[in-house]
Amino acid sequence: MKIACMQIAPASSGVAHCLEQLDGYAAQARSAGCDLLVTPEMYLTGYNIGAARVLELAQPADGPDAAQVADIARRHGLAILYGYPQADPRGGAPFNAVQLIDAAGARIAHYRKTHLYGDVDRAQFQAGHARAPVVSWNGWQIALAICYDIEFPELTRAYALDGAELVLTPTANMIPYDSVATRLVPARAEENGLFVVYANYCGSEGDFDYCGLSCVCAPDGRDIARAGRGPGLIVADLDRAEIARTRQAVRYLHDRRPEIYTKIGTARDDI
Repeated sequence: MKIACMQIAPASSGVAHCLEQLDGYAAQARSAGCDLLVTPEMYLTGYNIGAARVLELAQPADGPDAAQVADIARRHGLAILYGYPQADPRGGAPFNAVQLIDAAGARIAHYRKTHLYGDVDRAQFQAGHARAPVVSWNGWQIALAICYDIEFPELTRAYALDGAELVLTPTANMIPYDSVATRLVPARAEENGLFVVYANYCGSEGDFDYCGLSCVCAPDGRDIARAGRGPGLIVADLDRAEIARTRQAVRYLHDRRPEIYTKIGTARDDI
């Protein structure tokens, strides 16, 4: 499979502009032979936009914005994973969500961010309450995470145990937290023997300066593709055979001892 990540500055000119920009990047990705395009977190609206604006722009998963993304996916013949604010049908705060739409325009996976980061996340969103189901697409087992989620090793390990081979992670990571992209994301890939895709913003939004460094990491933790600080599209070829080779050589999943982790913080063998 061939994957592309958009690294762009957050758009301040509205959803229509973001959809137009997505159309352009989808054309580039398809021209490069890609099967899937991944956007940053909250791509359709921007991330650090304030609770009132998030609420105003929130839509259901099958709303008009989703229909337009589906149209872009169909016209270009590639799948798109995009971030957006999902409206709560019960009237609560929106969810920070991502949705995967396939090349036929069908909605095939959805996830709500479960680990909220800092005051901005907590002021704008409510947390999701479950990890994403692992879905089968294009012969791959795929799981979803959003930004801060990938910094928790428990979530990616749970996905690996669920059978995931690839974790797609839209993000809005800012300076000075480069180490998330350069250390933690490769570690999540290596410790679970799977691919991790991390699509970030660059540029500024409000008082945030985003750090870029979008990447695609292999099951052994190495970079397959890595962006710098500026805008652009990174492209990576993923080979499923690497997963089996890596898990045979680095046997974290095989050698783990779940019976001693079930009561972390409470069980101890004193001598």
